[in-house]
Amino acid sequence: MRLSRSFLPTLKENPAEAQITSHRLMLRAGMIRQTAAGIYAWLPVGLRVLRNIANIVRHEQDAVGAQELLMPTMQSADLWKRSGRYDAYGPEMLRIRDRHERDMLFGPTNEEMITDLFGQAVKSYKELPQVLYQIQWKFRDEVRPRFGVMRGREFYMKDAYSFDLDHDSAVDTYRRMMLAYLRTFQRLGVRAIPMRADTGPIGGELSHEFLILAPTGESGVFFDSALEDQDWLAENVDVTSRDSLEEFFTGMTAFYAATDEMHDADAWAKVPAGRQREGRGIEVGHIFNFGRKYTESMDIAVSGPDGAPLYPEMGSYGIGVSRLVAAIIEASHDDNGIIWPASVAPFRAVIINLKNGDAQCDAICEKLYAAAPDDLLYDDRAERAGAKFADADLLGHPLQLIVGPRGAKDGKVEVKDRRTGERTEETVDAALALIAKIRA
Repeated sequence: MRLSRSFLPTLKENPAEAQITSHRLMLRAGMIRQTAAGIYAWLPVGLRVLRNIANIVRHEQDAVGAQELLMPTMQSADLWKRSGRYDAYGPEMLRIRDRHERDMLFGPTNEEMITDLFGQAVKSYKELPQVLYQIQWKFRDEVRPRFGVMRGREFYMKDAYSFDLDHDSAVDTYRRMMLAYLRTFQRLGVRAIPMRADTGPIGGELSHEFLILAPTGESGVFFDSALEDQDWLAENVDVTSRDSLEEFFTGMTAFYAATDEMHDADAWAKVPAGRQREGRGIEVGHIFNFGRKYTESMDIAVSGPDGAPLYPEMGSYGIGVSRLVAAIIEASHDDNGIIWPASVAPFRAVIINLKNGDAQCDAICEKLYAAAPDDLLYDDRAERAGAKFADADLLGHPLQLIVGPRGAKDGKVEVKDRRTGERTEETVDAALALIAKIRA
């Protein structure tokens, strides 16, 4: 993308309405613009990040056998009345009445709809298990939306739902999802610590929240630092084997991790002092087994092995995709701007032409740009160098490829690593090789 032709409205100053770092930087970097309280338009650069995150989430869901579908944002109130949640949900639900006086709602979540869709299609226990997911917009009418997309009213979310024959099978599915989540967050370039969460009246231990460490996090967290050292992508787990899943889950949950609400001082004292970590965390995901709550309340059963009706066990598994954009920024920035993990960055690199119109500079920039025009940002504006450098740091591209007359006459490119600040001088071919390694 050529910056001179791009819709990328960056800001030099911090907007007065932005209270936290991610909100300020997303506005300044031209990623989003507010259209109403708690509702944002995603501009081209922001949308690229959103899609990069969604694609990684999608890939890891597919890898554990989940199947993607797409449900409508508008739902019939009748579904929620069947489960008993329509009146209980509260004012966060946006309720609408159509021209035929039918009660509708903008879906804040999808347990009812997915359970009804499952019931229409699946009739026998032989068709279990089923895991279905979508990545879709949702709406919750927060009374005080704030902090940009961190706590907006409209948000982009991956929500998955599982249907299993019995509790043991539901546990297997839960553990597969745990592995998928850990791998997802590692691929996103962040460490999201799984914390045991309250299961409410359902009981049991199958409920975990995933929190990214950041000073602005809403929850206090206590965890064993050994969790940060785990390489979940290299973990050899056979997701079709109950024994392998149990071994993985037992090993993972052996490390202490809890929010301040679930903190156990006695268990914490058993963690070696050198591995005790405390801080703040931003919740970006939640997995939860809720048994037969919805299949029973909505009377959705399949024919069991003996021919009798059987109510499947269910679980739900959410990841806040749009919230992740803000959370990653909160965890990865400096005074100059965003520092994107390479896997989610809007562009692999920015090409900075320090002297537009210079034949050698233009030729090298064009050669670099031609290597991946859909995944490189070429700053070809007639701006002073300082403005180009400031925008490059603000936008957080993993690499900056700086082309000036002095280096160009020798066929050289200065390469700056945004995260480390390290600068090296490279040939054009070597610079192209560095670009190729990002998201390879």
